[in-house]
Amino acid sequence: MIRLYNTRTLQIEEFKPLHEGHVNMYVCGPTVYNYAHIGNARPMVVFDVLKRLLEAEGYSVTYVSNFTDVDDKIINKAIEEGVSEKEIAERYIDAYQEVRTLLNTELPDITPRVTQTMDDIIAFVKDLVDKGSAYVAANGDVYFSVDSDPDYGEMSHQKLDYLEAGARIDVNEGKKNPYDFALWKKTDKGIQWDSPWGKGRPGWHTECVVMINKNLGDYIDIHGGGADLRFPHHENECAQQEALHHNTLANFWVHNAMININGQKMSKSLGNTLWAKDIVLKLGTNLTRWFMSSVHYRKELNFSDEAVETARKELDKVLNPLKQADIKAQLAGVTFSDAYDEESYRAFLDQLDDDLNTPNAYTVIFDTVKKINGALRQRDIDFETVGKLSRSVEKMLNVLGIVVDHPVLDEEARDLYTKWNDAKKNKDWAKADEYRTALTQKGIL
Repeated sequence: MIRLYNTRTLQIEEFKPLHEGHVNMYVCGPTVYNYAHIGNARPMVVFDVLKRLLEAEGYSVTYVSNFTDVDDKIINKAIEEGVSEKEIAERYIDAYQEVRTLLNTELPDITPRVTQTMDDIIAFVKDLVDKGSAYVAANGDVYFSVDSDPDYGEMSHQKLDYLEAGARIDVNEGKKNPYDFALWKKTDKGIQWDSPWGKGRPGWHTECVVMINKNLGDYIDIHGGGADLRFPHHENECAQQEALHHNTLANFWVHNAMININGQKMSKSLGNTLWAKDIVLKLGTNLTRWFMSSVHYRKELNFSDEAVETARKELDKVLNPLKQADIKAQLAGVTFSDAYDEESYRAFLDQLDDDLNTPNAYTVIFDTVKKINGALRQRDIDFETVGKLSRSVEKMLNVLGIVVDHPVLDEEARDLYTKWNDAKKNKDWAKADEYRTALTQKGIL
């Protein structure tokens, strides 16, 4: 039984899909005006692990994540470089997809773009205006009327008295209420579309609602994203959906916490932005993912050299015994079957089922690896047991998106490995070091 923390209710609840055996999940994607930073990589990993867990528990998943390819920042960058908005968007979409691939994520099934959804967005805004939940201001902009939603603030647990007007949009005197937000922005600058209200482009908060409705339906299982999106973005999505479809858009709202850099919030002003691609290429896919999942997704993750080194040592303690099990099996002429230790794998899934508790799931991995180490130290190795335990750990790591490399020994490597063991038994440490260096160069150790 999977249980997830629902931001809307502030409770951990039993997850039951709206349609038996199938889950529809939408995760807010990037506004593509720059490269992905390490903070963008966390939801990539968190929701990839959630998708893999759902699949491991027998569900099929339709995973949608959008690209916002219309935005003032995109337009300004295009003007600055003297190129089209499309060229800017394509550049950073490609870069974002590259990071997803480098992180070994299962790519979304659908990646809708705002520019490809414009007719639907305009129709959606028109319906809100016709219903009386939105209005056209004197300057031609269209705003959602917060006063039309008596439950506004409920999803993000905000009180209107404390809300700040405008987020990614300018406070405008044409608003009836300072908390009203833009659905359509009339403009003669940059890329624009014809609409009943003149040429312009959509407001940020409308785009995701429409793409969800178009690609997954008007009520989905899981809506995910970073904690910084709870307000105003996700609150405003809810308000629009309530106005037209009388529901909260998603059964579960799931948010991951932010990443800090050496204990500080990552920001341009501090100059501590870390680009995701650089980090993954430096640390490697497995270590990056292990580090990302080392802290519960609802807790802030601190990126520091010390934290990364701790993660490296932990991952080595997991992967090295699996490699040694493979090597010893090959030296003994044994081939592991696909059979795995069901009890340990089930224990691992049970921990993840508890609101994606990756730290507790790591404990199950360490316990299973300890059993592998114990079995490998026996004079007569029980390779059937070692094989089952190894396969179970590999299945656990697969849910975490971590790939296990299986070394293949050629004759030279077999000979070196035998000589290395003999040298250790004979306490010929100089020779042992020599053989170990050779084996390390071959990637065996």
